[in-house]
Amino acid sequence: MIYLEGNLSNFVVYMKLPSLASFRFFEAAAQTGSFVKAAEQLHVTHGAVSRQVRLLEAALGVELFERRNRAIFLSAAGRSLHATTTSVFEQLEGAVYRLQQSAREEVIVLSCEPTIAMKWLIPRLPAFHRANPDINLHLVAAGGPIDFARSGIDMALRRNDFHWDQDVHAEKICDEWMGPVTRAKEEPKVRLDGVRLLHSGTRPKAWSAWQRLSGVSTKGSIRVDYEHFYLCVQAAASGLGMAMVSFLMVQDELESGQLYAPYGFIRDGSSYCLLSPKALSQNEKCDRFKKWLVAEAASSLSANLPLYVQTPVIT
Repeated sequence: MIYLEGNLSNFVVYMKLPSLASFRFFEAAAQTGSFVKAAEQLHVTHGAVSRQVRLLEAALGVELFERRNRAIFLSAAGRSLHATTTSVFEQLEGAVYRLQQSAREEVIVLSCEPTIAMKWLIPRLPAFHRANPDINLHLVAAGGPIDFARSGIDMALRRNDFHWDQDVHAEKICDEWMGPVTRAKEEPKVRLDGVRLLHSGTRPKAWSAWQRLSGVSTKGSIRVDYEHFYLCVQAAASGLGMAMVSFLMVQDELESGQLYAPYGFIRDGSSYCLLSPKALSQNEKCDRFKKWLVAEAASSLSANLPLYVQTPVIT
C-alpha cells in the first residue's frame, strides 16, 4: 500500500512493507531450500514457515516459490528477492554486532582468583570506582587457564603457576609472598610438631614450597585439607590451625590482629600477572585499570610487608 503526503507538486511516498518476520521466514526457506529445514533453523513449526511465506506472497502479489512434488524451488521473483534479503540481513546482523560491541566496550570484564578477589581486590574497588567513574568493571571469580575467545573476559588476574599461549599478553603486577598464619600469637619454632596445618586444594604444594624456602620442618604436623584458600583463611581465623596463605589474602586480618604470622612471609618465586588477549595499551580503560592495580599492589606490599618479611630458619 502506498501513502502520499503533501501536495501534488511536492509529496513523499511511503510504501508499507510486509513484516520483517515474513522476510526472515522467506530468507530461511530460500537459503535452505526447504520449509522443514527453515522451521528447524528458526525453531518454529513447518506450518508457521509456510504460512508466513504465503502471507508475504499475498502482500507482494507474486509467487516466490514453485511448489512441486512436496519440494520448493525459488521462482524468478523469489531469486530476485532472495539476493536482496541476503544482503539486507547480512547488513542488519553486522549493524547489530557493531552496536553490541560498542556497548560491550563500555564494560570491562575481569576474571580474578577467588580468594584474592574477596580478601584484597573487592575491598579496594570502591576507591578505584571513585577515581574512575567512567569504567564499569564486572568481576568474575575464577582461577587457572582461561580461554579469552570463548569466555568474553577482557583481563584475568592470575599467578604465573601455569602455562599460557604465546598470543596471550601478560603484565606483571607484583611478586607473591607466602607465609603461615594462625589466630594464636606464638613464637616461631624450627619444627611444627603437632600443629594442624591447613592445606588448600587450589595450591597443593604451597606448604612444601614454603618449607623448602624457609627451612622450617613440618615433620610431625597434622594435615587438614580444604578446597579453597578462603576456607583455609577462615579456618585459621577460627582457631582451627595454621594456614599457608598469600600476604595479600590476609593483609587486613594481620592489621586488625585477627590473624598473626609467626614466621612472617617469604617470596616464593612466583608473581601475579594481568593477562589479556591483546596488549592493554590498545584499550585505554584496561590500561588505566592495570596501572591502578600495579600501584595498589605496590602500596599494599611496601606499607605493611616489611613488618613481616621472614628471615629463613637455619636448622
